[in-house]
Amino acid sequence: MQARVKDVINMIESYFPLHLAETWDNPGLQIGSHNKPVERVLISLDLDAEILEQALHEKADMIITHHPLFFKPLKNINFDLPEGALIKSLIKSDISVYSAHTNLDAGELGLSQVLAEKLELQDIMPLDRYKREELLKIVVFVPAVHVEAVRTAMNSAGAGSIGNYSDCSFRSPGTGTFRPGADTHPFIGRTGLLEEVDEYRLETVVYKKDLKDVLEAMGKAHPYEEIAYDVYQLKNESKVFSMGRRGSLKSPLKLKECAALVKEALQLKNIRAAGDMEKVITSMAVVSGAGAGFINSAITQNIDVLVTGDVKYHEAKDAVISGLAVIDAGHQGTEQLVSNHLYNLLVKASSQKSLKITFISGYSSCLFHFL
Repeated sequence: MQARVKDVINMIESYFPLHLAETWDNPGLQIGSHNKPVERVLISLDLDAEILEQALHEKADMIITHHPLFFKPLKNINFDLPEGALIKSLIKSDISVYSAHTNLDAGELGLSQVLAEKLELQDIMPLDRYKREELLKIVVFVPAVHVEAVRTAMNSAGAGSIGNYSDCSFRSPGTGTFRPGADTHPFIGRTGLLEEVDEYRLETVVYKKDLKDVLEAMGKAHPYEEIAYDVYQLKNESKVFSMGRRGSLKSPLKLKECAALVKEALQLKNIRAAGDMEKVITSMAVVSGAGAGFINSAITQNIDVLVTGDVKYHEAKDAVISGLAVIDAGHQGTEQLVSNHLYNLLVKASSQKSLKITFISGYSSCLFHFL
C-alpha cells in the first residue's frame, strides 16, 4: 500500500507520542507535507550536509532525525549560510523532515531503555517519574448480539491493556430502555414507542492518548444510531515515563571495569570516568544524551554510577563528592543507537500495516576527534 508522510509519523508517535516531549523541545514535522507520498526514508541522529548527501544518494523522500532541525524560531533563511543552504536543498529536493527528540527519550522503548539493555542491566526500571500516562475507563451499553464485535473493535484500537495483559474487559447483563423520537432511524424499535432491549454493560480501560481511536472503533462496530457510553477518569497507578533508566549489573565490577564495559558495548574509542576507579559497582543509572541533570536523582537513590554524556567538570566533582561515580560516554556516544533502533521499530510496524517503505539507517561521522 502506498505510504504517506503521515503514515510514518503515526507509526513513530504510536511509540513516542508528542505529549511526552519537554516543553522547550520542538519534535514533529519540520519540513514537508503530511500527505506527501513516501517510499524511502533515511533515519539519522542529526541533519547536516553529510546526512543530506546520504539522503540524496539513497533517493530518500523523507528524513527522520533525533535532534530537531529547528530548535528556535528562525529570524531569516539566508541561502548563503549553512543552515539556509540546507533548508533550500531539502525543499528543492522535496525531502520531508520529521524529528522525534525528548518524546523518543521518554518513551517506554526510548533511547535510555535501549542503552540499559545494551549494557545488559538487570531489573531495568524508570529512573524517575517524569510523566504518567492518564488512565481512563470506558463504559458502553451494547445489545447482547453485538457485544463481542464491539469489545473486539475497542481492544484492537488500544483499549483493555493492564500491565502485560491485553483484551481486559468486564460485562454484565441488564435491560436498556429508550423511546425513538422523530426523524430517528433506530436499529431496534419504532418511533414513539418505548423499547426494552437485552443489553450488556461493557467496560474496559484505555490510556488517554488512545481514547479517540477507541471511541472511533467503538462507534463503527456499535449498531445503535445514538450510543450510550461514559468515560471516567481513574486514580489507578498507570504507566510511568522517564528520560532515564536504572538497573543492576549482572555481576559486581570495579569502576575501571565498568567503564571498559561501556566503552566496548557502545564501540567507542574514548570515554571519561570520574570517581574511585577501584570502587565496586553493583547498580547503574543511564541517561542518553546530556543527563547531568539526573545526578541528584541517582544520588538520592544510592546508585553507584551514572552513565550519560556532556558532563561538566563541576557536575562530575559534585557527584563524586556525594558518592556517585560518573561515566561520560559522550552525547553522540550514548545516542548513536537511535538510527538502528528506529529502523527496527519502523520496519516491523510498516510490515504489519502492509506499507511499502524502505527504511535506511543513516550514519553520522564522529563530531569530536581525540588527538
